[in-house]
Amino acid sequence: MNNTTSSDQDPDEPEIADTAVSDPAATPPERRHPALIAAAIALPVALLVGVVVAAVFVARTPVNSPVGLGPVPAPEAESESCSSLLEALPEDLGDFKRAELADPAPIGAAAWQSADGEEVVLRCGLERPDEFDQAAALQIVDQVQWFEISGAAQGIDASTWFAVDRPVYVALTVPNGSGPTPLQDISAAIAEALPQQGIDPAPLGGP
Repeated sequence: MNNTTSSDQDPDEPEIADTAVSDPAATPPERRHPALIAAAIALPVALLVGVVVAAVFVARTPVNSPVGLGPVPAPEAESESCSSLLEALPEDLGDFKRAELADPAPIGAAAWQSADGEEVVLRCGLERPDEFDQAAALQIVDQVQWFEISGAAQGIDASTWFAVDRPVYVALTVPNGSGPTPLQDISAAIAEALPQQGIDPAPLGGP
C-alpha cells in the first residue's frame, strides 16, 4: 500500500511538497526542460537560498539513445548500499523504460526513458542536500521518507526527490506530469534493498 500525507493530492501525481518561492513582481522565468540543465542549478540567494536540483541531464537525449549525465558529488556511490540498490531497480517505471547511460557513465546512477524522450534519473550516494534541515517537510511513500526540491521556481519541468532515511542518500529526478509510478516503484526498490534508519537533517541556521 502506498502511503502519502496529503488528502488534496491529484491522483495522477505523487505526493509533492510545495517548496517553490515566488515573487509576484518578478518576471516569470523561461520554462526549460530539465535535460537542458548541466548538473545542478542554484537560485540566487535573493530568491531562494541554496535550492539545488541535482542529478539532471547534460543535454536532451534522443529516444533510444544513451542518456548522458553530468557529474555531481556522490561520495557513497561505490558503497555496498548503492550496489544493492542498483541491483534491485526495476526495468520499467510505468511508461519509462530502463535506458543505457552514455560514457563516461557516473557510478551509482541509472536512467529510464519514455517514448517521447523524457527521462527519469536516479543517483545513489549523494551528499546530504543543503536544504534538508530540521524544518524540512517530508513525504512518505511505501515506508520511504522523501524530501522534494522543486524546479518550478527556475522554470525547470522536474522535481528531484531525496530519500533521506536510508544508509545513503538517493535522489530521483522526475519530469512533471509523470504520474506517481516512478516514485512509488523506486520507493519499493529502496525499501527492499536498503534498511531504514533515522533521518539526519542539518540543524537550523547551520551546516
